[in-house]
Amino acid sequence: MNVSVLDFRFDRIILTLEWLNIIFTLVGLAGNAVVLWLLGFRMRRNVVSVYILNLAGADFLFLGCHLTGSVNDLLYAFNFTSGTIYRFLFPLIMCSYITGLSMLSAISAERCLSVLRPIWHRHRRPRHMSAVICALLWALSLLLSVLVHVYCYLSVGFSCYPCPTMSFITAAWLIFLFVVLCGSSLALLVRILCGSRRLRLTRLYVTLGLTVLVFLLCGLPVGILLSLLSWFTSTSDFIYYSTITVLMSGMNSSINPFIYFFVGSFKQKQHEWQKGKYLKLILKKALESVTEVETSGQMRFSSG
Repeated sequence: MNVSVLDFRFDRIILTLEWLNIIFTLVGLAGNAVVLWLLGFRMRRNVVSVYILNLAGADFLFLGCHLTGSVNDLLYAFNFTSGTIYRFLFPLIMCSYITGLSMLSAISAERCLSVLRPIWHRHRRPRHMSAVICALLWALSLLLSVLVHVYCYLSVGFSCYPCPTMSFITAAWLIFLFVVLCGSSLALLVRILCGSRRLRLTRLYVTLGLTVLVFLLCGLPVGILLSLLSWFTSTSDFIYYSTITVLMSGMNSSINPFIYFFVGSFKQKQHEWQKGKYLKLILKKALESVTEVETSGQMRFSSG
């Protein structure tokens, strides 16, 4: 282990950030577990909920890896363990982060497509298109993470800094996903706010908008970190920047479930909810597009 890393072992700022990261991670794991349970076993999946289910799965994996890493860092600070666990955690962290961004970009692109090509989306869109896209995005993210692990780490030995070639490939893919996310989100925003035929602002669009906003504020920095790892020359700069971005990314993955439940429960009276199905109905409301329900009936959830 590098001597400069040892100098930061008992840094109070680092330790405080690690404890905060553990707190946010535990809360986020609980929230995403509820979303996974509801969408996976209690509700009928549709176009939107398939993406949300996979996004919650990616966030759950991401938070689980960071919880393991934070606990390891605290144990390492008191000489109870080593830092070699990141040899196995880093590919999972990268895979889950890229998958989460991919799912968010896919949701935005799907909603944009439903607005720009409504007839095709309602009548000609393949039935299992969402599931196929999610499987492909998981496969691409896993492939990229494995290539980084094998090409950079196993071939030259484990290091905190990936090789420039794979960093460039990772950065290119993240930039592409970011452009898709921002472009489709901006197109939806323009259709909602401008034009003679404005879209009706439904709970689904509010949920999507808040999720994208939180990602831009909290989730984007860790993507920049993944893209620029090979250009870090100072270990101290890397430790401080990575700890802060990890905390922010944990907040991003933790807040998403609470966005769903907040939007779903907004301006709803208690007597409107059935006993024993409160969270399920809130999540249903958060992912509901009233306009599409009224016109095509394709966005309904089953009650069982």
